[in-house]
Amino acid sequence: MEPDDVLAALDPEQREVAESLRGPVCVLAGAGTGKTRAITHRIAHAVRSGVVDPQGVLAVTFTTRAAGELRQRLRQLGTPGVQARTFHAAALRQLTYFWPRVIGGDPPRVIESKLPLLIDACRSLRRNQDRSELRDIASEIEWAKVTQIGPEDYVAAAGKAGRTPPVPAEEVVRVYEEYEHLRRDRHLVDFETILELTAAVMTEHREVASQIRQQYRYFVVDEYQDVNPLQKLLLDTWLGGRDDLCVVGDPNQTIYSFTGATTRYLTGFPVEYPNATVIRLVRDYRSTPQVVSLANRVLEPARTPHKLALIAQRPDGPEPVFTEYDDETAEAEGVARAVRKLADAGVPTREIAVLFRVNAQSEAYEQAFGAAGLPYVLRGADRFFERPEVRQAVVLLRGAARSAEPGDTLASTVHHILSGIGLTPQAPGGGKAREKWESLKALGDLAEDMAASGAGLPAFVAELERRAGEQHAPPVEGVTLASLHAAKGLEWDAVFLVGVTEGMLPIVYAETPEQIEEERRLLYVGVTRARAHLSLSWALARSPGGRRSRRPSRFLDGLTGRSASGRSASGRSAQKGRAGTDPSSSTARRPLAAPVGCRVCGRTLAAATEQKLGRCATCPADHDERLLDDLKTWRSGVSKTEKLPQWAVFTDITLQAIAERTPISERDLLAITGIGRVKLDRYGEAVLELCRDAANRTEDA
Repeated sequence: MEPDDVLAALDPEQREVAESLRGPVCVLAGAGTGKTRAITHRIAHAVRSGVVDPQGVLAVTFTTRAAGELRQRLRQLGTPGVQARTFHAAALRQLTYFWPRVIGGDPPRVIESKLPLLIDACRSLRRNQDRSELRDIASEIEWAKVTQIGPEDYVAAAGKAGRTPPVPAEEVVRVYEEYEHLRRDRHLVDFETILELTAAVMTEHREVASQIRQQYRYFVVDEYQDVNPLQKLLLDTWLGGRDDLCVVGDPNQTIYSFTGATTRYLTGFPVEYPNATVIRLVRDYRSTPQVVSLANRVLEPARTPHKLALIAQRPDGPEPVFTEYDDETAEAEGVARAVRKLADAGVPTREIAVLFRVNAQSEAYEQAFGAAGLPYVLRGADRFFERPEVRQAVVLLRGAARSAEPGDTLASTVHHILSGIGLTPQAPGGGKAREKWESLKALGDLAEDMAASGAGLPAFVAELERRAGEQHAPPVEGVTLASLHAAKGLEWDAVFLVGVTEGMLPIVYAETPEQIEEERRLLYVGVTRARAHLSLSWALARSPGGRRSRRPSRFLDGLTGRSASGRSASGRSAQKGRAGTDPSSSTARRPLAAPVGCRVCGRTLAAATEQKLGRCATCPADHDERLLDDLKTWRSGVSKTEKLPQWAVFTDITLQAIAERTPISERDLLAITGIGRVKLDRYGEAVLELCRDAANRTEDA
């Protein structure tokens, strides 16, 4: 293949990327615009033009699967020697190689999860080991480490960043310190420490830095809007002052700032590199004009810098559909009927997805799909090749491959092995058994596909091992149920965005303008996952017969042909509307808050904590200790069920205020600052029941 042949199939903007062979280059690439195609062709063109040796290229991305896709495309373009890895994989390889030479002894062992070490840290501190709470603490430690904040600086940094830790910040510090002590004492590294140590070894040992920089001269970083400060530190250390760097990203898809990721490295690239070439990819090859138009309109009110307005390249398709339901059960059943209709019309179920804001929303759709006989698969749980049944199957298949006879057929052999560990002709009803069956069925389907091309069992096992290394799971025949965060980077023919209500999207604990804008971008990511069919829906109540007090998301204002505060008949669908609304209308509807006075001394309260308690911090107030304990136990259960941080249900201060006032009516509960209609609808009944029980106990006494 000649160098020009590599460029032949590219559009003008993609070709500009490929022909910008020297850095610094910044590619602002919208959803569906072919960014992977552009950067792989750029690398291939650079190699074929003699600008760089393939071994001198390091292409970095964020997931093992994305790195595997880069390597596969580069092999197809005739450049198999290029290194395409995640930040962690590249850093670990370097750290492992140089550790015996510059540190001495065996390299530290990598831990996949912080939880076991956090449990041991809590035992050492003699504190509660609630797993849901520990997961939230792990997230706080990860945020601190990627933003280069040690335990000693956590309290001030968390306060400045506006974070709400799951336990008092001082408690996070104690656990963080003990976690780090145990990690170092046991010669372990987590994913953040891998990056930190690699950068430190390069900084402290010139010969290491020189060897790595001699090896890698040409850098490409994908999903640059998701880079965090620790990854940027390592990247700068790799570069060592050089600027042969190409970064690719989309500011419209910045949805991980809660983990420490920041878009400022992408949007500020021309400032960091004043001579940078900046190229915009806006031709959308994924979605129909109708989907693209809606995606652009979702972002119109946003304050996101460097917004990319997409230009659709596909033929027309169906209009997006907006549907309002009486309750969540009706919504799930309605979506199941719509999915069945698409499947009957020829859309494969693996090309259909139902996307929601939080994982706890999946239960209603699992039940509705199970009742309708629709296959489904949950995304965002264990990685496919790390599931116990898949590991067991691979071990058995590997053993069978070593003793395979020449006459054995691939499909029959694989199905015989899989049937012995749970693959049945009919799918089980649901739950863990259904998930296991779906995994084994996917392996069986892959075997049938490879058997059709004449492959044998050894080739099949080799393919599984290759896919495991790249986290490239075989397609599962079933509707995908996934959170919006888990859906990023994926696409389907048909997408159902469900639960698009105030309090869910934006999520109830998104309070600052920046958090609200990130929620808007999350909706944008969901919309742009659809190639042709797109449906958005919401329910007015949580359960059948419940109070219909929910409102569709403010992000839908002006998109459905009605205001987000409007009402329509149950289950009525509306085609995309053009009616405009004042962008400030949702703000204008909120009344100004009246001053809050202390219920003990009457002084006007200024601090948010005092306003929530309804009293000065120094004023005395009694509360029901048993009620407070009951509220915390209830909150812990809700947190586990809904897979939310405990503070996202109710903060400790809110529970304290409830225990002090013991509200017995919805009006009493709404009087507590910070409890609005959304939380009242979701949690009010349960909280009031606990408060009434407490009041009855008092009367009996």
